[in-house]
Amino acid sequence: MLFLEETKAIIESMLFVSPDPLSIEEIANIINIDAKEICFAIEEIQKEYKKEYHGFHLIDVAGGFVFATKVQYEQYIEKLLKPQINTLSHAALETLAIIAYKQPITRSEIELIRGVKVDKIVNTLVEKNLIEEIGRKEGPGRPIIYATTKDFLKYFGLNDLSQLPSMENFKNQD
Repeated sequence: MLFLEETKAIIESMLFVSPDPLSIEEIANIINIDAKEICFAIEEIQKEYKKEYHGFHLIDVAGGFVFATKVQYEQYIEKLLKPQINTLSHAALETLAIIAYKQPITRSEIELIRGVKVDKIVNTLVEKNLIEEIGRKEGPGRPIIYATTKDFLKYFGLNDLSQLPSMENFKNQD
């Protein structure tokens, strides 16, 4: 039986080295303790890292937990990483938004909405692992169907697609 402090330390170390968010279930299976105990330990870690003297905090994103820097230190992180930041063009963001809100969707359906060809943009979004091919649509030519990925959720800090802003927020904005 692990003590709370040891459980918290194990969870922190796992989250520190994991490239992907870890779910309660994954952590519980690895540590081999009850999911309720993991939830309690995570709540305690979150309380600890909410204190002002920590530069990062524990957040719930893409179906799991990750450490993230606090927003008030954004300017310093940007200076450190500025040459490495990989931004998306306006056209790529527009295409990604269409996919996020209309998924599953084909390339031709995206082009119908945008009014322009999106071959290069879709390929870029696939390369960046923000969208993926999830199958083929029945019908002529059996076009590829696209949807967003877990990396999309991580990139935008979402736990799941239900956290996307409502479409009502975008109407009547010209």
